[in-house]
Amino acid sequence: MTDIRTAFPSVSSRLVTTSRLSAQVFERPADDAAAPDATIVFVHGNVSSSLFFLPLMSSLPASVRALAVDLRGFGGSETLPVDATRGLRDFSDDVASVLDELGLGAVHLVGWSMGAGVVMQLLLDRPDLVASLTLESPVSPYGFGGTRLDGSPLTPDAAGTGGGGANPEFVARLASGDRSEDEGTSPRAVYRSSYVAPGFTSEYEDLWVESMLTTATGPGNYPGDSVASKSWPGFAAGRSGVLNTMAPINFDVSGIVDLSSKPPITWIHGELDAIVGDASYFDLNMLGKAGIIPGWPGEDVAPPQPMIAQTRAVLDRYAAEGGTYRELRLEGCGHSPHLERPDEFRAALLEQVGISVVER
Repeated sequence: MTDIRTAFPSVSSRLVTTSRLSAQVFERPADDAAAPDATIVFVHGNVSSSLFFLPLMSSLPASVRALAVDLRGFGGSETLPVDATRGLRDFSDDVASVLDELGLGAVHLVGWSMGAGVVMQLLLDRPDLVASLTLESPVSPYGFGGTRLDGSPLTPDAAGTGGGGANPEFVARLASGDRSEDEGTSPRAVYRSSYVAPGFTSEYEDLWVESMLTTATGPGNYPGDSVASKSWPGFAAGRSGVLNTMAPINFDVSGIVDLSSKPPITWIHGELDAIVGDASYFDLNMLGKAGIIPGWPGEDVAPPQPMIAQTRAVLDRYAAEGGTYRELRLEGCGHSPHLERPDEFRAALLEQVGISVVER
């Protein structure tokens, strides 16, 4: 097992207690603590923690201050229930409370997967804290599943989205601390098949599995509850827990296009992303279309969500309304560009925050 103290000696962790929670925060300080060239804050995604960012944080220029915040119910942060009716606001409000407690002011935010939704929500609610956004493999601005290209819901109750869509065996293996690689539903197997592109290997794989295993499970955390639905596949999003935060009845951050002040956005994603895509097999409607779940009512009623197309459409509108964004699509890369293509990811991030790669 990787000892993070020896593998990443420049990074330390501490608990930051705010009025909302006690959050674990990792930090790689700048050489000039009083005047860093930039402060970058990383926000992880679902079934993970800030541990996934330690190699990247360690590799940043010495003039950069880098921090990563564990979300509630993940990593070393306090386990608190998640009110999914607020979308991702429980998480974004938590991150804002940490930034306020540390007195950081406006920072460069990096959000990965669900974490990208968290930082987009933070931009909507606390634009004073955002200098720029880097969206890595982001959840669609309209949430996960159950919407058409324009974000309109397929059913009033968001059938097929939320906590009911989680694989119960995977949840059980998370809860039991399964570190094996024998079954397709083990966290290690899910990491290999979904977090990264086929064939990618890492000396830190054991650490990534440990990170996944910090996920608090249960109705109020991962995956969340569900309710019965008259629409296919027979369930809809509940009111609590992680997956329900991204159900389209609870989450929509497309309003970033209407902000009066629009910080620059960089969007980085891999062409082989197995989780976020226009034909994602984490989307119940895609599973129905593929015949994996029986009874699919067809393309007119339950089409797969065009996640990439939705993100591009919203960001195009963001640019048309006075903002700026750039897209970096990495061929042969999966859901984790910062792990799989660290040099390209780091270069794009440094350009975003205004630091020349030559200056490193």
